[in-house]
Amino acid sequence: MKYDKQFEKLSAPTLKDLFVQQMQGLILSGEMPVGEQLPPERELAQQMQVSRSVVNGGLAELAAQGFVEVRPRQSTVVTDYRSKGNLSTLISIMEYRGGALGKDEIRSILEVRLALEHLATERAIKYATDAAIENLGGILAQLGAAATYEQAAEAAFSFQHELALAGGNSIIPLIYYSFKALVITLWIRFCRLYGIEALCRNTEKLYDYIKDRDLFAASEWIDAYLSQAINGNQQIYAG
Repeated sequence: MKYDKQFEKLSAPTLKDLFVQQMQGLILSGEMPVGEQLPPERELAQQMQVSRSVVNGGLAELAAQGFVEVRPRQSTVVTDYRSKGNLSTLISIMEYRGGALGKDEIRSILEVRLALEHLATERAIKYATDAAIENLGGILAQLGAAATYEQAAEAAFSFQHELALAGGNSIIPLIYYSFKALVITLWIRFCRLYGIEALCRNTEKLYDYIKDRDLFAASEWIDAYLSQAINGNQQIYAG
């Protein structure tokens, strides 16, 4: 019997990945507080029974994520990832929590999205071609036909990303894409709480204002539905 389903190749984490995960866990749990000095690389390698190159590469990755500061020929210390971190730090925190985000983090993401959506929508209304706006309508139809929360979230992301592209700013789409994993997680949560139909209605109303090139109405609607997610009756901090 032949199966049509295609399965992805399984791969085990590398020793460096395991090293990074263990160190992240110690830092995020508070077992290794800010300012604590790590043992020298050679000692860490001996204690964890890995090569020094594994430790060196792992510390470099942790430094890039804002968890530690490597001071060449001096020491490596735990840093405040909240002030030194970046998007990969946030993803690491989510993975440590099993995919969960705290209320403050969700609020912050929504506030960033509010600013970006205003900018992307304003540029699309002013500069997008009719063909680009029509393309948004096609993506909206895919959202309306979504059968699962995951499909709906992917379609909603595609709509926002194409909206950013339509405005002609080369940086906004890159910012949107860097947040893809986080935004899709939040949209899936929204759909579980309020249904795909609610996500569809919010997006459709925005699309109608964009199609009419009505910047004032579009701006008011962005404020309205995102404020409902931040402070109103469509919050997504739980669920």
